[in-house]
Amino acid sequence: MLVTDAPSALPVIDLSALRGDVEADKLETGRQLRDACLHTGFFYIAGHGIPDALIDQVFTESRAFFEQSVTEKQKVDKASSAANRGYEMLGGQTLEPGMPPDLKEGFYIGEELPADDPKVLAGGFNLGPNQWPPALSGFRPVMQSYFTAMLALSERIMAGLALSLDLPEAFFADFCQDPLATLRLLHYPPQPAKPLPGEKGCGAHTDFGGITILLLDDKPGLQVWDAAHDRWLDAPPIPGAFVVNLGDMIARWTNDRYRSTLHRVVNTSGTERYSVPFFYSGALGHEVRCLPVCLAPGETAKYPSTTVGEHLKEMYRRTYV
Repeated sequence: MLVTDAPSALPVIDLSALRGDVEADKLETGRQLRDACLHTGFFYIAGHGIPDALIDQVFTESRAFFEQSVTEKQKVDKASSAANRGYEMLGGQTLEPGMPPDLKEGFYIGEELPADDPKVLAGGFNLGPNQWPPALSGFRPVMQSYFTAMLALSERIMAGLALSLDLPEAFFADFCQDPLATLRLLHYPPQPAKPLPGEKGCGAHTDFGGITILLLDDKPGLQVWDAAHDRWLDAPPIPGAFVVNLGDMIARWTNDRYRSTLHRVVNTSGTERYSVPFFYSGALGHEVRCLPVCLAPGETAKYPSTTVGEHLKEMYRRTYV
């Protein structure tokens, strides 16, 4: 069942207090985050501090890229990048097993590292240089500015998650040092009038890593699975807000107390749709071990200790091999 009339099904959390110095306000934000993480693992954020002008520039450059010819876009084909950076063609990914390819095309951006950087030479997971579209002079500076802003926002959200777990605000500071993160631009064409069975913009899936910060345009399409009521919830765009969701690694870290929730995209807007997820996975060598605060008396950890890098490699092996 799909619920289409529940615009407030996901909470809206104002993060302004996390940029301030009032401890009581920070703790209240942590409480709100805890409630969201325990129930859906999805929530909107306001008071994030990202300028509207930068958001507008991101969408302008993203549209400019996808409006290019296929020949031009393939000049930065992801297949030619050892670090999974660049253009992914329409139908290049199938996130829901057994379903048709996703009706979307994308572009991947990460930390800009030269091929001879020691971390790249050491074989760091998904590390290396980006590919930049040669015909769009404004694309690179805008995306790099947004990438930097998202890193800072991700660190702030992780501080809020620490408070939500009754941990010190700086608990995840080491996790946030030299983090792996991916910015992804997505373009969804309109859903076909007669789609293939199960065909949709993006198949049902959970995210692999830590947190995802999703920038939406003004078109609907995102749907979140409500397991408690066996239904899909619409998550419509809210002007000035991002959508945040938890990835599998946070669920693992919290012994599945915090949720990594299935979600999908069905672009029924009848027009082009754009979104910009930012995937924040943290420091590759950081240990991911069940947090003691997430264990009830007598309860044991469901998962063995791992690292961020090993967790991501395992997720990719399960998905792509």
